[in-house]
Amino acid sequence: MQGTDLRVQLSERCGDLVEELELGRREDIISVEPLTGGVASDIAVVDLGHRKICAKFALPKLKVAADWHVPVHRNAAEYAWLTFAGSLRKESAVGLYGRPEAAHGFAMEYLDGADVYLWKDHLLRGMPNTGEAARVADLLGLVHAASARAGFDSAPFKNRDDFHAIRIEPYLSFTRQAHPALAEFIAPVEAQLYESSEVLVHGDASPKNILFRGRAPIVLDAECATMGDASFDPAFCLNHLVLKAIHLPASRAVLIAELLAFWAAYEAHVDWEERGTLEARVCRLLPMLMLARVDGKSPVEYLSKAARQQVRDIAIPLITSPETSLDGVVRHLSGKLL
Repeated sequence: MQGTDLRVQLSERCGDLVEELELGRREDIISVEPLTGGVASDIAVVDLGHRKICAKFALPKLKVAADWHVPVHRNAAEYAWLTFAGSLRKESAVGLYGRPEAAHGFAMEYLDGADVYLWKDHLLRGMPNTGEAARVADLLGLVHAASARAGFDSAPFKNRDDFHAIRIEPYLSFTRQAHPALAEFIAPVEAQLYESSEVLVHGDASPKNILFRGRAPIVLDAECATMGDASFDPAFCLNHLVLKAIHLPASRAVLIAELLAFWAAYEAHVDWEERGTLEARVCRLLPMLMLARVDGKSPVEYLSKAARQQVRDIAIPLITSPETSLDGVVRHLSGKLL
C-alpha cells in the first residue's frame, strides 16, 4: 500500500508540474512511470501522448541505509548547471522545460532512442570502449574552464553548505570516522573542498548519471553543483572507472588505460591554475573516494565482499602515501590488478 501511495503522490506531482509549466493538461497524461536507480530524487517518465517528458523532484531524505538528509532546494542549482553546460555544447544539452520554484522539481527532455545508452550499463556489460571517458572529461573540462573566466555568473552556485551535506560529509567525514587512523589525511581535504570556489563543480559525474546520444555525452543529475575545487569532478569520475576495473577482471586493462585518456582530455582545458598542482589534488582525493564507496554512506551496489576489501587494500596506501600524478596512480593500480 505504501508503494501504491507513493506512486499516486508522484502522479499528482507530475500532473501539477505539467499544468504549471503549460506542457499540457492533467487529463492529457496517459501514464506516469517511475524510473528506478536514483537515491536522491523521484524521477518519472510522463507520457503526454504526443511526447514523453521526464519529471524530477528532489527528496529531503536519500534512499540509502544511512540517515542522510539533504536540502530540497538543491535542484535549483541542478537546473542552472544543466542550462549552463548545454549553452557550451549543444550536442551535450538536454532540453529543459521549466522549474517551478515551489515544486522543488523540474521537467526536461526524456532521452530515448536507438543511439542513446547509459554509460554505467555500457561499462558493466563490458561493451567495447569507444572513447567515452575522454569525451566526458572534455565536457567537464570545458565547463570548469568556462566557469573560471571573468564574467561568469556564480550566484546560482553559492552552495558550499549543500555540497558539504551531500558530498563532503557522507563521503569523506563519514569515512574518516570509520577509519580514525586516516583522519589526519582526510580532514585537510574536507576543509579544502569546503573552502574552494574556483570552478563550477558538477559533484556527481558518475557513469550512472551520464547518457550518450551517439558520441555526445549528456551529463545529468547535477544536484551537488557548486563553486568548488576543480579536483572533485575528475576524481569522482575516475573513481568509478577504478571501481569497475576491480569489479570486471576482463575489462581491467582497458579501464585502467581510460584513466590516462580521461586526464589527457580534461587537462587540455586547465588554464585557471597549474596543471600539476591540480593533478596532485586529484591523486590525493581519488583513493579517499574509493574508500568512501565501500565504507561511506553511499556504497556501490555491485562490489562483492572480497572486492570491497580489495578496494581498501588499494586505497589506504594511496591515502597515506599519495601519488602526485595519474601515471603514478596507474602504476600502483596495475601492480595490484594486472
